Order: sequence, then C-alpha cells, then structure tokens
Amino acid sequence: MNQDYIKPDNWSIIEEGFEGGRVKSSESLFSIGNGAMGQRANFEENYSGETFQGSYIAGVYYPDKTKVGWWKNGYPEYFAKVLNAPNWIGIEVLVNGEIFDLHTCKNIEDFRRELNMKEGWYQRSFIATLPNDEKIRIVATRFLSMEIDELGAIDYSVELLTEAAEITLRPYLDSSITNTDANWEEKFWQTLKVKTEGDQAFITAKTLKTEFHACTFMQSKVLLNNKELNAQFEEEILQDKVTFSYSQKVEKGQTLSLQKFAGYVTDMNHERNDLVDAAKAVLAKGMDHGFEALLNMQKEAWARIWEMADISIDGDIKAQQGIRFNIFQLNQTYSGKDERLNIGPKGFTGEKYGGSTYWDTEAYCIPFYMATKDQQVARNLLTYRYNHLEKAIENAGKLGFKNGAALYPMVTMNGEESHNEWEITFEEIHRNGAIVFAIYNYVRFTGDFDYIPEKGLEVIIAVARFWQQRANFSTPKNKYVILGVTGPNEYENNVNNNWYTNYIAQWCLEYCVSMVEKVKDGHKEDFDRIAGLTSLTDAELLAMKEVADNMYFPFSEEYEVYLQQDNFLDKEIIPVSKLEKSQRPINQKWSWDRILRSCYIKQADVLQGFYFFEDNFSIEELEKHFKFYEPLTVHESSLSPCVHSIQAAKLDRMEQAYEFYLRTSRLDLDDYNNEVEEGCHITSMAGTWMSIVEGFGGMRIVNDQLSFTPRIPEQWNAYSFKVNFRNQIIKVEVTAGKTSFYLEGTDSLDILVNGKKETIGLNTPLAV
Repeated sequence: MNQDYIKPDNWSIIEEGFEGGRVKSSESLFSIGNGAMGQRANFEENYSGETFQGSYIAGVYYPDKTKVGWWKNGYPEYFAKVLNAPNWIGIEVLVNGEIFDLHTCKNIEDFRRELNMKEGWYQRSFIATLPNDEKIRIVATRFLSMEIDELGAIDYSVELLTEAAEITLRPYLDSSITNTDANWEEKFWQTLKVKTEGDQAFITAKTLKTEFHACTFMQSKVLLNNKELNAQFEEEILQDKVTFSYSQKVEKGQTLSLQKFAGYVTDMNHERNDLVDAAKAVLAKGMDHGFEALLNMQKEAWARIWEMADISIDGDIKAQQGIRFNIFQLNQTYSGKDERLNIGPKGFTGEKYGGSTYWDTEAYCIPFYMATKDQQVARNLLTYRYNHLEKAIENAGKLGFKNGAALYPMVTMNGEESHNEWEITFEEIHRNGAIVFAIYNYVRFTGDFDYIPEKGLEVIIAVARFWQQRANFSTPKNKYVILGVTGPNEYENNVNNNWYTNYIAQWCLEYCVSMVEKVKDGHKEDFDRIAGLTSLTDAELLAMKEVADNMYFPFSEEYEVYLQQDNFLDKEIIPVSKLEKSQRPINQKWSWDRILRSCYIKQADVLQGFYFFEDNFSIEELEKHFKFYEPLTVHESSLSPCVHSIQAAKLDRMEQAYEFYLRTSRLDLDDYNNEVEEGCHITSMAGTWMSIVEGFGGMRIVNDQLSFTPRIPEQWNAYSFKVNFRNQIIKVEVTAGKTSFYLEGTDSLDILVNGKKETIGLNTPLAV
C-alpha cells in the first residue's frame, strides 16, 4: 500500500489536513461527473502549487497527430485526446486586495474535503490565513447535476474571521486551457466569441480539426449571511476569458457566498447556431430551482441509483468504502442514455490513454451495467460497436484483410484506430474477440436473442472473417497458428501462438458458425438480409470451421498447463515473491527490454481465457493454471486483480480472493500503482463489482438460469447486492450461516444455489 490518507468511511471519501504533495492525487480521487461531463477536483480559487487541471465533456475529442520516428502502413494518423474543456469552476477570491491562494497562505487549519457518494456532492472546508494576515473560513460545495446533465452548481462561502474587510469574489469562464498530455504543446480549442448579457456570461469555442462547438456559460447569485444581495458587479472581457467582480464590505463573523450555476452545451445535442440560447435555457432552470433545490434533486437521483446498484458489506469499512467508490465512479462516468458514448479508462478523472473506448468495456463493464441498470443500457454499449462496424472493416482493410473482415480498434472515439504503439495497434488483436464475447454474454444474461439477427450477427461474421484470415496453416505443426501478437499480458510483445488469442479466435469462429445456423433456422428474413449484405457463403463457413477445428495451442506436458505462448518456458521462471520490493512496480523500475525477457505477467492472460470460458475447463484444470500463473503475475494492470479474485474464490482460496478484492477495490484509494494523480482506473472498477457478485456471490448463468455459489470472506459479517435479471430484481444477502434471496418482479423465479434448484416466491424470501 502506497498511501493511506483517505479516512475510512462507509459512504464518503474524506481527506483531513492540507498537503501540497497530494493535491494532484486528491484531484483524481474527488473527481465528479454525471455521464455528460466531469471534472477533476481542482480548486475553484487561484492555486499556484502543482495541480493537474481537467474538465471534460463526454464525446468531445481532438485527433492529436501521432508522433513517431517511422511510419508503417495502417499506422494510426492520430491519437484521440480526451480534451480538457474550458474551465467554468473558477472563482478568484480577494480579501482587502490580497489574492487568496492555498499555496501562499501563511497557515491552513481544519482542512477537510469530502466526496459524499451517497448524495453525489463534493465539499472542501478550511480556515486560511492570507499573507496580509486576513483570516477566512471557506466552505465550497459543488456537484454536477444528474437530472439536468448540462448543469453544474457551486456554493462558495467565505466567512471573515478577522476585522471588517472588503471581500471580492470573481467568478470567471476561461477557454485558454491546454491538455497536460499534448504531444506538440498545441492548444486544442479556438475561442469564437466571448459575450455577456446582464449577469450571464458565455464563451463559444470550437475544437480544432474535429470542430466540436461548445458554449460554456455561467450565472451567479451573491448572498450575505444567506440573504441574497442585489449585487453590482464589474465585468472584464478578454480574448479567452470573462470575469465578473462582486465586492462587498464584510464585518467580522459575516459570510459572503457566491452560488455559481454553469456548465456546457454542445453541438452534439443542439444546433450549432442555437448554443447560447440552449445555455440560457439551462441557466433559467438552474436559477429557478436554486442551489438547495438542485442539491435535493441530486440526492434523490443518487438515491435511485444506489437503490439498485449498491453493494453493502457489514464488518469491513475499507472494503465497503472501496466498492462504493467503484460503483459511484462508474455511474458518474456512464449513464447509458446516449449510444454515441462509451466508458473511457480514466472516465472524467484524467487524460491518460486517450480515447473513449477500449476492450475493457466489453470484457469488464457490460456485466456491471447489464445487471444494475435496465438491459437497454448494455444494448446501447453493443450498438455503439455495431455503429462502428464499417470503420472496423476499414481498419482491417488498412492491414491487408479482405472480404469484410473487421478489426475493432484498441482505442477509439469514432471507430477509427487511434492507439499509436505498434505492438498494441497491430498485435493486440485479442480485443476483437471481446467484442463478440460481449454479444454472447449479453444474450446469455438478458435472454434478448433478437439482438443477434438485428445487429449482432453482422459484427460476429466480420470478426470471424478476420480470425479466419489472420490464422495461417503451419505444415510442421499440422495446425493453424496465429503469429506476431501481443496477448492481454502486454509485458510480452510479438509472440507466436498466445494461448488466449488463439482460444478466443477459435471460439469466435465456432460461435459464428453456430449463430449463422440459428438465425438461418429461426429468423429467415434477417438471415436473407444479412447474407445479402455480407455475401456470406457455405464455403466460407466451412473454411472458418476448418481453422477452428485445427487451432494450435501450446501446452506443457511437464506442468500440465497451456503455455501463455510458444517458448514461454525458455524464460527464467522466478516467482514474483522473489522480487525485491525496491524493484516494484517493474514498469517504473526496469527497462522495457528487461521486462519483455522476464517471465512476469502484467495481467491475467491464460487466466483471462479461463475466466471467460470457464465452462470449458474443469476445476482441476483451473487449479493447475492458477497455481502456475498467479505467482508470476505482477498485477500492474488495473484489469488483473479482479479476475484473480473471482478465480481464487471459485477455488475456495478465500484469503487470496479477499486480498485481490481489496487490491482491486482500493487500487486508486490506496494508490497501489503510484499513479493515481493521472486519474482513476474507471473501467477496472466494474471488475471490482464482478469480484463480489461473481467471485464471492458465485453468480453465473447455468442452463439459462441464474446460479449462485455464495461464499463470504472471514473478515465480513455479511454482504448484499441486487441484480436485474430479465426485468426481475433479485436481492442476495449472504452471511456465514445462510444466504437469503428476495424477489421484486411479476412472477416467482427458479434459480440454482450450490447446484440445486430452488424457487424464490414473490412474497416469500428463500433462505439457503
């Protein structure tokens, strides 16, 4: 564990005491969002210390030109940047002319910040002594409305603790922002117009290249001791900034407050010429409701989310805080309302990785959204990929694939590949399999087979075509092989016959053949349409089957395990436990060359396949593979601990399962990988949810029924969760002695518990 300043609490993230060295970490951890926009927990007032400024609008990006010393065919022309958007939170504070800045204050007392996850608001409070010896108490509360998702609100209050003084509050909008991660130190926004109307201000700006237009807006109320003032103000308009100045003589003990209503409207949702009018409409709603009513709406919105999504843990406050932090961030990042949007690996908490979509969505996030929301949310995530199918076919075409073969991008905003590391862009092709697995997983859980003839089969065929063309026949092996790949374990590049890649390729080919048959039999009209669109032939299906039936898998007779790839045993096999602590994390301490030659695994690779396709392997096989690979895994990917937690629970290695759960749930809170200041690991947070529901709860779909094999870590007294299974809501409560099931639905439900059929009645809970 690398940091422990976050106070344990069931429902809040709390920091006490001010330390400049952890400002950037806290900016990540206390981030807020509402699915349409989000921001790091930057200070509203001026701060001259180290900070990472970040405010983001969902779906708005910039194609930053790829910077490499060489170029190859098919290489992405740009890296999709998540864009730091114009800043609307700013409020400069002056006391008798002295600018307030926590970095230059003489003294800071009682500093506290809280992210209240139950109610969806963020607050800072402290007492500060300025260089001119004026002393003030600040309480600043902020949230992004879940109900009016283009609106945010701030209540910023300054109490004067010394003798009478003039306090000036200067709310502003600023579009002269840059990205921390810009390759070429260029600006990504062009300010088009700065204007004011009365006490409203607007900055219209557009992104360069992509030409997203956004209007950033604000309007404020000023209050003295909670009583609204008819405050006069001065305005200052610059090329990229607009500021209103409100000055007030304040007596000792009085509090001057500014309530600021602000946000973004974009041309993704409004006509470009109507953005200012759209902003005015949002401001009218904000001002009409007022801060308190908006905050109450926010609490109600979050209460509805938690009613379905909460996981409660009794007896382990750090575990409880961890899972709620993960669930909270997932709901802040993606609401499921807009099928054009997806779940970025950093969400709205940072800029690292760029892009809005990785294979993380299909592999880790869909189960969470599928079970805690309406199934339409998961369908929207699948539709997002369906809408990008033509681009995926283009991506494959650039690499020489033909006949409608599709390669989905490693990183994307609009379907084009925008990841610019060759060993991932060209080689980490296993991502294609996750796209198809997600369709299978969705149908298995929701029972909504109609998605396949409607949209899914076209994707399945295009991906299967890619695999059939990407494999080649090896005469010495008398098998099909897949050469020159990078598996999920990115600490090995350009390997041959990565087991996971070969396995998911084989599975995709078999699944394609079976789904074509099923649609042909039961959905003739759709089949004819798809056959016409894809020009699919029987000969092609036979070729797919031939590759699938004869796929090569490296295997060690000595260890009785599938090998991660050819020649894995040529490496020196030294368990992670033998590594000196000073050498960890190896991705920050070792050269890339040394990492590639080592046996160390960044994240679950073979075990990822055993997780996806566990029905195809015995518990004895899982045990052997877990014993072989887990000791070699450094878990330096956020996506790794959750898979290991689920499998350790299945193997009844409960202490290990619990340790992996804590690691995945508190990865950012405790900053295991020494990088939280860059942003939180949003997509892996869905894996944390899975490690409880699928790991400890043992939830699976078996023979089209929900199945549970509940276990409980000895550190817990009880835990509970809910899942929405085919529009019936099941609540599961687990203690050491029994598991209870409750049903909200229209009919009783048959489930499996520890392999035995049981029935949950509508008004009769089931206890096992």
